[in-house]
Amino acid sequence: MPDDGLPFSPACLRNQEPILGVLRRRLPAGARVLEVGSGSGQHAIHMARHLPGVHWQPSDRPGQLDGLVRRVALEGRDGLAPGATVAAPLPLDVTQPDWPAGPFEAVFTANTLHIMPAEAVPFLLAGSARVLVAGGLLLLYGPFRYGDRHTSQSNMAFDAHLGSLDAVMGVRDAEALAPEAARQGLQWLADETMPANNRLLVFQRRRDGGGA
Repeated sequence: MPDDGLPFSPACLRNQEPILGVLRRRLPAGARVLEVGSGSGQHAIHMARHLPGVHWQPSDRPGQLDGLVRRVALEGRDGLAPGATVAAPLPLDVTQPDWPAGPFEAVFTANTLHIMPAEAVPFLLAGSARVLVAGGLLLLYGPFRYGDRHTSQSNMAFDAHLGSLDAVMGVRDAEALAPEAARQGLQWLADETMPANNRLLVFQRRRDGGGA
């Protein structure tokens, strides 16, 4: 762990390059990206250092912003890719209606769905749909089940561990997300295989504005 007093996530360090590879292929030039649950802020800084023109908006739950604010203040101005910016972090509770107005070309979140209660996931989908431009992308990174089956023994063990910590947490079923996303006007566009039995699910806001 770096000795700089900033929060640090080993998972962010491991997955930032694979995620960056997908964002390079998927994001339009000059994309405005809302990150939900930015945590340590490592993704925000890394992506802004490697994606020219990106405008990255970090956010996290009220009361969880201190470390994120410090990282952006210390690292979010220098060494960024040409034209890239990292905005001051915003408080965001996905279950509340007061999301950043946007609009955004993408909403990105990593390793949050299995932490938030299952009841909060539809709020995440609905909020993302509201702030995305037509054709904008929702990118969900983390472990997922398929048809109520785990993709690996390690994910099964992780799911059991989450449940032992808090019954509201757990690895979500990717196939169960699709109908709720569709109700919000989000079409399942892609399912990217990622290292360590993770996935990056990509949904696209319908260009005709359909959805609930």
